[in-house]
Amino acid sequence: MSGNEDKTSRFPAVGEDGAHSPDGRFYKEEIELALRNKGMPLEALRHDVTPATMHYLLVHFDVPAVDAREWRLEIKGALANPLSLSLEEIKQRPAVSTTVTMECAGNGRALLEPRLINQPWGLSAVSTAEWTGTPLAALLAEAGLADEAVEIVFTGLDEGVQGDEVQFYQRSLTIDEAMRPEVLLAYEMNRETLPPPHGYPLRLIVPDWYGMASVKWLDRIEAVGEPFEGYQMVSSYRISRSADELGEPVTLLKVRALMAPPGIPDFLTRQRLVRSGPVVLQGRAWAGRAAIARVEVSVDGGQSWADADLADRVSPFAWTAWSFTWDAEPGRHTLSVRATDDAGNTQPVDPPWTYHGMANNMVQRVDVLVE
Repeated sequence: MSGNEDKTSRFPAVGEDGAHSPDGRFYKEEIELALRNKGMPLEALRHDVTPATMHYLLVHFDVPAVDAREWRLEIKGALANPLSLSLEEIKQRPAVSTTVTMECAGNGRALLEPRLINQPWGLSAVSTAEWTGTPLAALLAEAGLADEAVEIVFTGLDEGVQGDEVQFYQRSLTIDEAMRPEVLLAYEMNRETLPPPHGYPLRLIVPDWYGMASVKWLDRIEAVGEPFEGYQMVSSYRISRSADELGEPVTLLKVRALMAPPGIPDFLTRQRLVRSGPVVLQGRAWAGRAAIARVEVSVDGGQSWADADLADRVSPFAWTAWSFTWDAEPGRHTLSVRATDDAGNTQPVDPPWTYHGMANNMVQRVDVLVE
């Protein structure tokens, strides 16, 4: 790839997809990524459903220009009856609306030390939307999966270079995962036409998984007879401790809680300024295929914890609202929140370091000055 030498010399480690910042500085490339991609403002945690304009966004390559009048979805491979469907033909299938919490697998990456040079997510790469579409399982049944099919590969129209490899963004699911009734081919977001950055005209929605599974700008769906080993499955989205370790694949969301920062912010540092007296702290918690059993809040930097109140979640695949009343006394405080799911998993106070900065569900800390 032309220009790779310049990139390797500029970065401090081994080049693209492997360089770590030795001193915490952010690089020009990361700033450019942060300007293209955006997180959800944490004050939006007050909404059951995130407004589409505030939903977090990650675009790996470019937003493709798609004319829905000419676009077709190809469903092919190890099938008895391959399909080629227009958007209107897909919309004629039974429609389902599902509210789903989606989180980027790299959420929290920028808080790790050393930090991978990549999209510099803080804690804002999470949102909840109502997606409308048709269940994937029904279309796969209509196409007639062959006995030899073991996985379903999803290919998007977004093309680019990663790891010195020209590629379309591709991910796969096992047959069992793909056939779950809640997996959707979505063409609406929050009851509006799917916006171009979020996958227009059609995208995959895989509830309970990290967001990388929900492939956007779908072009084709293919049933294959062996596990798919494309770049986004093998060389990315892995939980490993070194460059030489393949690690486990990123799959289901880990348990996590976040707080809508109270009071008002300092413009540059984002430190919060709060008036003394009763302060209602609130936020959301989620945990993949488990339910939230407990949310705890600390107002003393994690030395002690108290239970928050939990509300009912708006869908089986959406986050749970929590609230806690804090009697704020003058001074500086560090607020923290952590969640426990009904399988007994609790967020770690210290971040679990991974080489690619994936699936980091560390406890959130919010610095507050009370006056």
